[in-house]
Amino acid sequence: MATNYEPADPIAKGVIPASKQAFLDLFKWKQRVVITNELGEEHTVWQAPERLKNPFSLMAQLSLRDWVFFFVGWFAWMADAYDFHALSIQTKKFSIYYDTSKTAISTAITLTLLLRSVGAVVFGLLGDRYGRKWPMVLNLFILGALQIATIYSATFEEFLGVRALFGLFMGGIYGNAVAMALENCPPDARGFMSGVLQQGYSFGYVLAAIVNLAVGTEVESWKNVFWIGAGLSFLAGFLRCCFPESKQFLEAKAAGKRITVTDFWIETKLMLKNEWALSIYCIILMTWFNYYSHTSQDSYTTFCLQQKELDQGAANRASILMKTGAVVGGTIIGWFSQWFGRRRSIIVSALLSGALIPAWILPEGERALSVTGFFMQFFVQGAWGVIPIHLSELAPAAYRSTFPGLTYQLGNAISSPSAQIVNAVSESHFVRSKSGKLVEAYGPTMAVATAIIVMGIVVTTMFGPERLGRTFEGGPIGANIHHDEEKVIDNGSDGKPSVEVRDTKA
Repeated sequence: MATNYEPADPIAKGVIPASKQAFLDLFKWKQRVVITNELGEEHTVWQAPERLKNPFSLMAQLSLRDWVFFFVGWFAWMADAYDFHALSIQTKKFSIYYDTSKTAISTAITLTLLLRSVGAVVFGLLGDRYGRKWPMVLNLFILGALQIATIYSATFEEFLGVRALFGLFMGGIYGNAVAMALENCPPDARGFMSGVLQQGYSFGYVLAAIVNLAVGTEVESWKNVFWIGAGLSFLAGFLRCCFPESKQFLEAKAAGKRITVTDFWIETKLMLKNEWALSIYCIILMTWFNYYSHTSQDSYTTFCLQQKELDQGAANRASILMKTGAVVGGTIIGWFSQWFGRRRSIIVSALLSGALIPAWILPEGERALSVTGFFMQFFVQGAWGVIPIHLSELAPAAYRSTFPGLTYQLGNAISSPSAQIVNAVSESHFVRSKSGKLVEAYGPTMAVATAIIVMGIVVTTMFGPERLGRTFEGGPIGANIHHDEEKVIDNGSDGKPSVEVRDTKA
């Protein structure tokens, strides 16, 4: 059935005109959409957002196969997050174990985040060229081995070296996991499923915090947390082995639509040449977002222990409830963005998290910190819940594995010193606690940094692009091929274009 659309001005060319147009579009309810007809002609129209659908009806749109692919992608991302946070939530234990400062321990976090971008490039390209399956399996098995190697690191230098290698292989997970999980989702379910997928990261944090609470406060108990992390990575790798390759990649391969490594690099260069502004924009956006999450969460347990003087159990429980808010918020706002818009959802969530900063930092006691931490991370990860689908919609069609992973991890690399900065500033400045003691100023440091980051996210998002509703079927990953369906525009009797989707498969 044809659907009527209102004609719109074409997407502006050039950075400044496009930014101005994007800013003005933010205040228009309808979405500016580019549609290509069977002759390759592009038309720009205004498209009203679809009504918000019941999330259970959205989930029902996924077939069993879709759910399997989504779950494996989610589980891999969750295991990846667990492995990372197994270190960040145990900074104090590590500082005692290696007899060094918390700032020195956070160097390992910096190295992990810095080298993730290298892994994103290597394994993202392998995923686009050779498929999702085996690059992800290799990643997960090596991550499990490196978790075990961390346990047996006898010196601080060995520990830093292993964590640097861990970052290299950790970088390959995100892009392939996102592409695997979301490529097979029906278009109108992707906003909701994007939020669910992103919260695999938050669930990894929650699980690591629960395990940390269970193993107790003994210094060497951190090793038990890492053993479980290794098991999760190996399990995720075995799960991925049991299921087939991405449908889009298999279709392209069956049709003989394969390209050489040389051709692939040529296309990559063309992508960077033609999409340089988009690439830079997404890297900047991801830099802000990675500062956003790492600044507001990585030192939160330490903040509860050092400044709020909670015991280890209370600090862990507050952290668990904080990230439970992240799981709920990311899922809800990711779903909400399908109707409200990707950029508007990000901006409103960021502003609300900024407004909550005093309530997040000032309270005393486990209960108050847990409640305010829950709502703070509801909106922090609420904004994050939009990111997987937002990046996938912005990505050039043939690079949907490389582009989200690469931009995300480059943003991670730039923001990699975030935890180290928070620890360094906090350990050199002091405030008085409720008991009257001089304690490290984690609260004020996190508050000021988060406020700056919130404004950076809001301003960057206001002037950036959005491609809500973009179809993923038009370009199989790994080759610059376009088929599956066409959108044909005809002029009706009222002079307005109507769009009809036609299946072009044999």
